[in-house]
Order: sequence, then C-alpha cells, then structure tokens
Amino acid sequence: MHELVLATRNPHKVQEVTRILAPFGLSVVALPQQVALPPEDGDTYRANALIKARAAAAALARGVIADDSGIEADALDGAPGVRSARYAGEQADDAQNLRKLIEAVPPGSGLRYVCALAFVEDGAERVFLGESRGHMAEAPRGEGGFGYDPIFVPEGQPERTMAQLSDAQKDLISHRGNALRDFARWFGGERLGPESAASLQG
Repeated sequence: MHELVLATRNPHKVQEVTRILAPFGLSVVALPQQVALPPEDGDTYRANALIKARAAAAALARGVIADDSGIEADALDGAPGVRSARYAGEQADDAQNLRKLIEAVPPGSGLRYVCALAFVEDGAERVFLGESRGHMAEAPRGEGGFGYDPIFVPEGQPERTMAQLSDAQKDLISHRGNALRDFARWFGGERLGPESAASLQG
C-alpha cells in the first residue's frame, strides 16, 4: 500500500478518499496539525487545489494530493462555485451553506458538482478533474454524505439525493470519485511502474 498525504483535516473527506483509493493500492493520511496551509484565494478549483498541495508538499517533502470541490447552480450562473465552502460566510458550516442554497435555488434547477484534484511531489505537478451532474431536490433528504449532498439529485437516480445513496453508489458517480480514479490509474502507470499499472487495470 503506497501512502500519500491528503491536504485536509476534514474527517469526512479523509474517509471518502481512503475508501475510493484503497482498491488501487493507495492510502492517505490527513494533513499533520503542524502544517499550516495558505488561504485558498484562487479563482478556480485547479488553483485552489494546487495552493494546498504545493504548500503541504513543500512542508513535508513527500507526495501530497489536495482537492478543491464545489457545487454550481444553473440558477445562479454557476455560483457558489469555488466559494461553496464559504457560501454563507467565511465561518459558515455545512448546514448554513445548505440553507442558503435552498433559499436561492428552485427545485428541479440544474446543479453540477466539480472537483479538481492536484498531486505534487518533488516539484512534479498534475491536476485531475471530475464532475457529477444533477438537479436540486424539492427538500433535503438523506443522512449520508456531507456538504450539499442532501439536496443534490444525481442524473440517473430516481429522485434519490447523494445523501440517500450508499457509500459505494456515491463513489461510482461522484465528482471526487471520478477525479480520484483518474489520478489512481495515472499514478499506477506513471509513478509505480508497468506491473502496478497492469494490476490496476485487471
């Protein structure tokens, strides 16, 4: 099992990334408490993911992955986007952000989850993008997931929100899952050698 640092201390995200990467022979540990990350002040998901990954890789001198994710509402011309985690204010929590989106976006309106996953090691950098499309639920439903999952109904689901899906079901279609699988396949082929790449594809 090859271990990487995940540049976050969010336990939900650590669990999700661990679950998705495990079948590829990869594991992650959360960012150590002593490592401080600079503000995520980029204009794009890619920029913010790289800000975190570069800072953590420089501090720890080892391979790091970091993601920046967000939700985009058609009714808000793509907002909240990169400000999804701070949509209701700099110190807002998930419940406050979710409540503000419910107030601003009508049921049935198009939504898109987006993830940029950055990998940085020894000066090498790579970014992988993933997305998941869906629409706004009539009301929050489900106890699983986190963030905006209770109101996000993914395409192909019979009115079940991300928060109503099992972990395995969510991982198969989520924006973060799509980006992580692309990264894992690349990492196995480019970084670990042809034998590992063959095992990932088998």
